Amino acid sequence: MEIVLLTALGVGGASVFGALMGFLFKRTDHKFSDVILSFAAGVMLAAAVIGLILPSLEYGNSLALIVTVAGIFCGALCINLIDKLVPHLHRLSGGNEERHPEKQAQLNKVLLFVIAIAIHNLPEGIAAGVGFGTGNTAEALTIAGGIALQNIPEGMVIIAPMLAAGMSRGKTFVIAIITGVVEVVGTLIGYFAVSVSHAILPFALAFAGGTMLYVISDEMIPETHAHGNERAATYSLLAGFCLMLIFDVLLG
Repeated sequence: MEIVLLTALGVGGASVFGALMGFLFKRTDHKFSDVILSFAAGVMLAAAVIGLILPSLEYGNSLALIVTVAGIFCGALCINLIDKLVPHLHRLSGGNEERHPEKQAQLNKVLLFVIAIAIHNLPEGIAAGVGFGTGNTAEALTIAGGIALQNIPEGMVIIAPMLAAGMSRGKTFVIAIITGVVEVVGTLIGYFAVSVSHAILPFALAFAGGTMLYVISDEMIPETHAHGNERAATYSLLAGFCLMLIFDVLLG
């Protein structure tokens, strides 16, 4: 349990670390951001396939293939549903829109972006926690490491927009911490869910893998290919994937 708790804090802490980096480097080169995010996408892709989806097939019964495929699509649909609900959460940002309509509109968009990240952090945290259900600590740490690596640039990119929208440094940092706490909660939920019932482990693993695949394909890859750095981003993704493949073989 101690290692799960430490992992949860590490995964969530990666977002906070990224936020601190964001304060230091308010303006980062697009190519640098794309390469780092692509590397994280490669790590997450390997973690999703090797650490979640393949074990889902391994731990399943005679219906393993059906359960795994269903889990992957359910995970993806869950994130897709979240994406559709997020635009309706702009009212949570509050503020006085009549006094500074332009500034408030900008702040609303930024907070909407941050809310989206926080919501996506929950299933990512669950994916990290579910990984421990296999009993393979090294593999679970690999999954968590991939998610944590992705959280660092994610934490960095939320700082500059909030500061530019007029939010104080203190409030900006508190919001960054909250996004990390969401991931800690998700990790613990995932761990306790599979601990209570190992019967749900194959589906839970596939579900977590599906959420990660969706985030990689729908958000990370398009973002890293949107600024003219497609080739560098592609090779960076391959490097991240191969690195995790090497780790899996050496630690397996």
